Amino acid sequence: MMTLESFEEASEVVGKVTQETKLVYSEYFSEQTGNKVYFKPENMQYTGAYKLRGAYYKISTLSAEEKEHGLITASAGNHAQGVAYAAKLAGIPATVVMPTTTPLIKVNRTRNYGAEVILEGNDFDECCEFAYQMAREKNMTFVHPFNDLAVATGQGTIAMEIIKELPTVDYILVPVGGGGLCAGISTLAKLLNPKIKVIGVEPAGANCMQESLKAGHVTALKSADTIADGTAVKCPGDLIFPYIQENVDDIITVEDSELIVTFLDMVENHKMIVENSGLLTVAALKHLNVEKKKIVSVLSGGNMDVITMASVVQHGLVQRDRVFTVSVLLPDKPGELAKISTLLAEQKGNVIKLEHNQFISINRNAAVELRITIEAFGTEHKNAIVKALNEEGYRPKLVKASGTYTE
Repeated sequence: MMTLESFEEASEVVGKVTQETKLVYSEYFSEQTGNKVYFKPENMQYTGAYKLRGAYYKISTLSAEEKEHGLITASAGNHAQGVAYAAKLAGIPATVVMPTTTPLIKVNRTRNYGAEVILEGNDFDECCEFAYQMAREKNMTFVHPFNDLAVATGQGTIAMEIIKELPTVDYILVPVGGGGLCAGISTLAKLLNPKIKVIGVEPAGANCMQESLKAGHVTALKSADTIADGTAVKCPGDLIFPYIQENVDDIITVEDSELIVTFLDMVENHKMIVENSGLLTVAALKHLNVEKKKIVSVLSGGNMDVITMASVVQHGLVQRDRVFTVSVLLPDKPGELAKISTLLAEQKGNVIKLEHNQFISINRNAAVELRITIEAFGTEHKNAIVKALNEEGYRPKLVKASGTYTE
């Protein structure tokens, strides 16, 4: 069971190996929401996520014989690295089973922490089944990513640190995938101060905990579809579910589109890289119908590859109307491009890309298409540019990212 005594023990154990992640006050999000908003930046942990806490505490509860046989787990993400690093610190062998589709950078990071990596299966379920079988055959201890009370207790040490630093906290927002992190934090928070509201936050496309709470029992989704891959879980853990039922005050869901613009806000206002799952609690701030409260958003991790970052930033700029594309028709005559360039310069629109299509019409003299991708300051500036183009008779059409026209 998760008790106050076990959390106190876990805090002492985990405190020896974790980075100090002091609360970060967010002036930007505080102004946006009318509350005092703080971040618990677990993205700054050595492995880039909170997972080290649960893995290391789990190890501390094992017998000498269990440690000798070693650990095994199944994961393609933060848990894999957390277990590998925790085992390295404890000086015991660890095996991590990862899907064959796992990106090489994640495989190498896990190996660099000292674990043996086995690639098996096409997805988490298949590699997890293989890991369980190997654990039975070799008498190894399986460390589940979330459905383990010792692991959840280790994750819950985050609540101890939050409350020590901010004793008057009103709300703690926690990302939810399988539920281990949320179960640990909510249970300890309620033990220390029952008045604290703990809100779980899930992706709308993977809301297994929300559906389970509605049903009153653990419920599996048919699919988990979200860019928040760290919380793309179809079924919550049955061992930790009763703790969620008892201690979590509400579950909020967030759309993927909200995570995209939140990533942009975090980078621009806090110069902080947070993975999509870790951004759930920040995106959820505007869903809280409260004011003048002290709120802590747990940023669970920051492991994000550069290609994904670039894609999220681009989509975020488009959503914020800071990058947009228009299509205009103009005669194929010398000087026409200079005219439209001058107009855009007068409107302080920065041209990023030009596409000139001479084959939009049979009569090139009558019309050729020019697609212009423009950088703007936001929606108001974008509308001003489009208005100026209209007033000059260009009749611009906005073009979606997919290349289709919008009215």
